Amino acid sequence: MKKNFLPLLILLCGCSVAVFAQKSEQKTITVEVSNHWNQSKTDEPVVIQLNKLSTGFRIKSVTVMDGTTEIPSQLDDLNNDRQPDELAFVVNLPAKSKKRVTIHLSNAKSTKTYEPRVYAEMLVSDKRGKHVPVHSVTIPGTSNIYNQMHHHGPAMESELVAYRLYFDQKQTVDIYGKFNKGFEIKESQFYPTDEQLARGFGDDVLLVKGSCGVGALKGWDGTKATHIEPVSTLTERIIAYGPVRTISEIEVTDWAYQGKDLNMTTRYTLYAGHRDLRIDAFFEEPLGDEVFSTGVIDIPGSVSSSDHNGLIGCWGTNWPVNDTIKYAKETVGLATFIPQKYVKKEVKDKLNYLYTVGVKGAKSFHYYTTFTSMKETFGYKTPEAWFAFIRQWKEDLEHPAEVRMIK
Repeated sequence: MKKNFLPLLILLCGCSVAVFAQKSEQKTITVEVSNHWNQSKTDEPVVIQLNKLSTGFRIKSVTVMDGTTEIPSQLDDLNNDRQPDELAFVVNLPAKSKKRVTIHLSNAKSTKTYEPRVYAEMLVSDKRGKHVPVHSVTIPGTSNIYNQMHHHGPAMESELVAYRLYFDQKQTVDIYGKFNKGFEIKESQFYPTDEQLARGFGDDVLLVKGSCGVGALKGWDGTKATHIEPVSTLTERIIAYGPVRTISEIEVTDWAYQGKDLNMTTRYTLYAGHRDLRIDAFFEEPLGDEVFSTGVIDIPGSVSSSDHNGLIGCWGTNWPVNDTIKYAKETVGLATFIPQKYVKKEVKDKLNYLYTVGVKGAKSFHYYTTFTSMKETFGYKTPEAWFAFIRQWKEDLEHPAEVRMIK
């Protein structure tokens, strides 16, 4: 008997389509962002932990709306599991105000782009002098590729400032000052040419040597800051490129420090419209009595200002590089702020103004660092103006916006 297989074939094809077609899933939430402080906030960071949203699907795109105006935002995968962990955006908030924003979450990819307000890069130099972009590099602790990394490690910038992180045991935070707001690192790569300098580009403005530069995390031996060594491995990576924030990390394994082997990741986050970095230190195991240190370099002949409560600032002038013929002296203002709950003691060594830091029983702590260059047309021109700003900066950080989900 002749059998008709056509209906069965159609049925199987239909099942195949049903299996492989992705179901479109969406969820909309409303978030209230409140500024309880008596001062206005500009480009205030808002960060939402996605695991708290319980969407039931993998989030691949987000649209954030302030009424009928879209707010640029980004999704960041912080632990390299190919799943976004945080949603980030910035908002402006008048004093004593609140704003509701609508967030549309979807499992569909989006091709939309926003005008970037931050930039980051990490480059390896090959034998021919070509600079090859990389996202992450890991080396044994006994290796040294400091001079194979163009600008010596990750570089990041906002419209106002630029930073770089040294790829070695010093892990110094170094700075690049600008005359005008805008982006320069992609073109100058931290080393502007004579032609770029003539066009008004900025440049390296600080000679850091073995110091903590601006807010680099250091060890503490009881009398001076120490480098992060010896370690089994050293990794530096960029995990977010914008458009709202850029995030770089330095990770070490088996740091032999104060009788323990520490696995530590230091994360540096720079937001759009900001001159300051947020710095988070994460540890694999809860800390004991270990003591660390951070602060700012003591520029020769500088003046300093401290509130003896976690804030330390410096204003000074020095040559930014060893070439004192081609380059002029630069004047900068520096500052670091550590929340009081982490502060152990205010200290000083030969190179730095410092605080020691300890968090027994915890697996992380955070602090902030910032700077100005006197060459800025938009910055600060005197130590008095700079020290007044950093006091206001600390108060601003102590009054973050409150983020609340509206059910």
